[in-house]
Amino acid sequence: MAYLPEAFLNRMQEMLGEEYEDFLAAYEEPRTYGLRVNTRKITPEEFEKLNVFSVRRIPWVKNGFFYDEDVRPARHPLYAAGVYYLQEPSAMTPAACLPVQPGERVLDLCAAPGGKATELGAKLKGRGLLVANDISASRARALLYNLEVFGIDNAFVTNETPAALAGVFEGFFDKILVDAPCSGEGMFRKEEAVARDWTPEKSEYFSGQQREIVSRAVRMLRPGGMLLYSTCTFAPCEDEQTISWVLEQFPEMHLVPLPEYEGFSGGCPRWGNGEETLKYCVRLWPHKMHGEGHFLALLEKDGQGQAENRVPEREGNTGKTAGKKEKKKRKGAGSAPGNNSGPGLTRKELQILEEFLEPCARNFPTDRLEQRGQKVYLVPELPENVRGLKFLRNGLYMGEIRKDRFEPSQQLAMTLRADEFRERICLKLEDERVERYLRGETLNILPGETESPAGWKLVCVGDYPLGWGKLVKGVLKNKYQSSWRKV
Repeated sequence: MAYLPEAFLNRMQEMLGEEYEDFLAAYEEPRTYGLRVNTRKITPEEFEKLNVFSVRRIPWVKNGFFYDEDVRPARHPLYAAGVYYLQEPSAMTPAACLPVQPGERVLDLCAAPGGKATELGAKLKGRGLLVANDISASRARALLYNLEVFGIDNAFVTNETPAALAGVFEGFFDKILVDAPCSGEGMFRKEEAVARDWTPEKSEYFSGQQREIVSRAVRMLRPGGMLLYSTCTFAPCEDEQTISWVLEQFPEMHLVPLPEYEGFSGGCPRWGNGEETLKYCVRLWPHKMHGEGHFLALLEKDGQGQAENRVPEREGNTGKTAGKKEKKKRKGAGSAPGNNSGPGLTRKELQILEEFLEPCARNFPTDRLEQRGQKVYLVPELPENVRGLKFLRNGLYMGEIRKDRFEPSQQLAMTLRADEFRERICLKLEDERVERYLRGETLNILPGETESPAGWKLVCVGDYPLGWGKLVKGVLKNKYQSSWRKV
């Protein structure tokens, strides 16, 4: 049985009453393992048909699956291709329950390491904007990596305080997720170190942090927008009491019922300020479902947002393929994006980029191309005053223009579908060259495995891109990003 602090057990017995013994028995059960498929790349049904290893559906997450402990999905090439993300089943619930629609402006305020941000980005389907933030620089780098693997190309990845973001994005977002830092009681079975580090005072400490963070989030939410607050703790002062405080401090906010699934338990009004709508919160208990402990509350801001709050659904921001006429529009001098950027590309630089993109079916609008040094970015639309914010990535890093050639980025490869780039090499899952490619080795390519005998190739496992290679006389020079390579 997992180590459980005595003070924690005493409080849980008081909270749960007759259910306490069942709760305690759950800690003698093994933890559960889960993965969530990337719906930007594959449907849950398509993933099941691949039958790469044994999985079972998670009832309350449409694109979530349980897998057995002896399975090693992180070693599979589909993981490297961003086809799925490994995540504890209960932790999938917040992003699954926030009703994000393509074209919206979405903020994940405490986003690292990216489990929830990758799902929010996938829900946007390449349209709108995802601002993914973490106050820790090291954690923000992990967040960026996971967003890149998932192929999320419309993200602004920041490393800021909630207060700094609120000064820039007031009333800006349609949807906000606050997966707040907490005492972590719901993770005791999964991570014994968290249990051994726990003290009763931690809950009070984190409740103060949570209220500060949520107050900034409310400020950034547009009228009519939705905010989902979540923790992985059972402590009422971090859960119902924090939500009670929000409702008291911000009368424009009200709770919205969450979807109902077997095993979901409602919030407890008496653990908060007695407000009846606290029953709309959801608690996930380890003795009632196959997952760890979690708490969720969905709040809506009174009023109705203005139409201009929505990111325009511009041509090229949709991820749809572009025909020849649309490609011709990319030729000619670009202009600097008007809101958050450095210079656009010159006519010569655009021509170099266009030559590389000739086999590509996707459209990249010139008015959103930005150059910093040799690097080329496709930037989202942001407020003018974002310049002062600390950020790791603004949109899609496409690659570098070096003299008279374009060197594509790893991120560009991950955002594409295999059928969007004519010059591709699609290796079967069982092909031993897949693992060699992921280790950074050169590969021998047979005649007929790609359209032309030389040049840049999009290297795929099945239908899912892994990265780039450059083919010269039947030998593929490996361009897989060195920091991602297997050892």
